[in-house]
Formats: sequence, C-alpha cells, structure tokens
Amino acid sequence: MATRRRRIFARLARALAWIGFTACILIALAWWYCEPATPDAFYSRVSDPAAPAGTLIASEPFTRDVPDNAQAWRILYATTRADNAPAVASAIVMVSRQPAAGNRPVIAWAHGTTGIAAGCAPPVMGHPFDNVPALQPLLDAGWAYVATDYIGLGVQGGSGGHAYLVGDEAARAVLDAVRAARRMDEPRLDDKLVIWGHSQGGHSALWAGMRAPDYAPELKLAGVAALAPASDIKELVEDGQSTILGKIVSAYVMHAYSAAYPDVRPVDYMGWWSRALADDIGRRCLGGTETLFSVAETALLPRGGAFSQDAASGPLGARLEQNTPRGAINAPLLIAQGEDDDAVLPLMQRTYVKSRCAAGQPVDFLSYPGLGHLSLVAEGSPLTADLMAWTRDRFAGLPPAPGCVD
Repeated sequence: MATRRRRIFARLARALAWIGFTACILIALAWWYCEPATPDAFYSRVSDPAAPAGTLIASEPFTRDVPDNAQAWRILYATTRADNAPAVASAIVMVSRQPAAGNRPVIAWAHGTTGIAAGCAPPVMGHPFDNVPALQPLLDAGWAYVATDYIGLGVQGGSGGHAYLVGDEAARAVLDAVRAARRMDEPRLDDKLVIWGHSQGGHSALWAGMRAPDYAPELKLAGVAALAPASDIKELVEDGQSTILGKIVSAYVMHAYSAAYPDVRPVDYMGWWSRALADDIGRRCLGGTETLFSVAETALLPRGGAFSQDAASGPLGARLEQNTPRGAINAPLLIAQGEDDDAVLPLMQRTYVKSRCAAGQPVDFLSYPGLGHLSLVAEGSPLTADLMAWTRDRFAGLPPAPGCVD
C-alpha cells in the first residue's frame, strides 16, 4: 500500500514538474514575442553629431499605411536634448498627391504614448497612423503632416533613451522636425504651422507652443490644439496608481525621469520587486497584443500602485511639477477633452484649463460627452470637424474665440 502511494506521489510530482516546465517555456516565449520590433538600418545612419538643430540628415520614401492619394517620407534630423546635448530624431512627412498652389501650411503632429523603447516609434510599429485625428481631411485641405517620433524612439537616443513626458525635450523634437522637413526639396512647406497633439503628444504640443518663440523664432505658430493632453503630470501619475494604464505609465515615467534627472532614484520610490517589473514593462510598447504581457505584469505590482511612497514627494514630485506645462503660449490654444476619459480625467483637465485662464492664457475648451481617451481622436469623432474648422481659421489668420468663457 505504501509503495503504491509513493508511486502515485512520484507520478504527480513528475506531472507537476512538467506542467511547471511547460508554463515557464510558454511565459518565456510570450516574453520574447512581446519584444518590440528592431528599427531597421535607416534609423542608425551616421551623421555629424554637431549638426545644427533642425538639420535634415536623411530622407526616403515611406509607404506603409499611407493613403492612396498621399505620398510620404521618413526623415532623420538633428535636434537637441533638454540639456542642449545634440541628438538625432526621426519623423514622417506626408502630403496629398494633389499639386499645391504654393507652400503647404504644416500640421506638426505629436503622438500619444506608444512606449519608451526604440522600437516603439509609430513608423516602426505595425500601424504608424493609429489615433491620428482628421488625417485624411488635413491632407485633402492641402496641408502637410509632419510627425516626430521624439528622441529615443526609432533612433536610439543614446544613454538617456526616450525622455517620456520631459516637456522641453519633446518641444524641441516637434519644432525641429518641422524645421528639417522644410529643408526637403519636395514637398515645399510653409513657415506657418499649427501643432496638434494627443495625450502624451498633447503635453508635447503645449510645451512646443511655450518654447516656439525662443527656440524656433523663424516658424510662425498659428495655433496649438492639445487633445486630452497630459496637462498635469503629477496628478496624472498619482491618479493612475489604481489603473492598469496608470501603472504602465508609472513604469515609463520612472525609467525616463531617472535617466533624465540624477536626483530621481528608483530605489527611493519603488521596492525591488516593483523596480524589476517596471524595468521589464519599459522594454515593451503600448499598443497591439504585445501590451497584454505588460498588463499581466501590472497585476503583480502592489495593490496601491507601482510606488512605495508618494510620487508627488521629493525630487520626483519636483520634476513632475517642473514638466507640467504652465507657461504662456503666444498663439490661439484649443484644448479638447472626452467626458468619459478614464486615462486623463476630465476634472483634472477642467482644473488645468481654469488655472491657465486665471493666469491670463485664453483657452478655447471643447468637451465631448460620451467620448473616451481614444474615441476622442477616432475616425467619426465629432472632434474631427471642430478641429478642422478651428485649424482653417488659424491658417486664415482669423481671430480666435475669446476663450475662458464659462
């Protein structure tokens, strides 16, 4: 009897060992499958590290997902980091195939969160124009689309990588992409631009609006449209500790800020387990089925969030506040917000708008009941017509609405 029992236990142990081994293999395969794509050779071309910001380094045709009536190029260009160190970034330039009567006005597009790894640049990922509002209408209007990938996405950003939600650095990447695109032989682009951005890109658009007069004074900024922008990133990080997306964003923020700012140390804000998970989450992009692995890892983080102490405290809190876009924008400003947004909360946005109005910044604030973070910029959103009409008025030089009217 005892011998039979031992045999049963031995078989059970072998079965459990095989199940455990198979589970480990499947997890390892999923981890490998969810790694970002590797940017191709275009993104590693050698260039003069001292080239002036806005220099066009290289360009070549780009065709993936480009509308049939349009033509596009991907470009490399010189820019600068927030500490003025030279850097290289990439962008997409696209225009309608319909001939233009003169130079084309520019829409400078700043994309939302896709990740912080080099392979998370939209042109490297599967669908480079996901979540771009009014893409076809802007092309039909005869405008040029210039979309930065930011430093560290596509092109390896050196030891600092992608400075996620570091406002000054994003602003430079947005503005220098336009400068470089204007140096192309074709298409011919005007010096007048309107900046559009969504989510992380809304934060970038606000910062680009703030920095444009002194960083790129040769460009004529006609307006800034920030769509569900990450306008108060300290509150964004605090509010997000109980959500899956918020925990992923926290991992990106900690990785980027600890690289950008020596006084921000992950060990001061995260336990060893959270740091290990956050580092691994930072290896993957946000978008597509690959995100599911990061989602699974967020379930292993502490219930209260990725941070073991208040992210709003100490050096991290000070840096988050430093990168909140509270400066003046010397151009018409539109902020749009979906009322069902659970990533960038409507109350946070309204508070930000009120604070900017109180500071004397006119804001045209549009609110959309029933729309969430992504449906705000989806095809068929009522934002499309409003954004196009507002932008046409800016390019036409018409006076904006008074703004800040309750």
